[in-house]
Amino acid sequence: MRGEIEKDGKVLIIKRIHVAYTLKTDPANRETVERVHGFHADYCPVARTIQGCVEISTSLEIVDG
Repeated sequence: MRGEIEKDGKVLIIKRIHVAYTLKTDPANRETVERVHGFHADYCPVARTIQGCVEISTSLEIVDG
């Protein structure tokens, strides 16, 4: 996870968060993993709490396992 911090007046605030997922799975699961990655943040309590305040992005690397 990586956050980008900016100064707002004299206060540092988190403006953006990027979460990089690396998932080791069977190649047969690739389609399901990619589909779930597309909507998982909608069901994440943290993402839902800060959406609108902090820009959230994700990336996904799938490793054959």
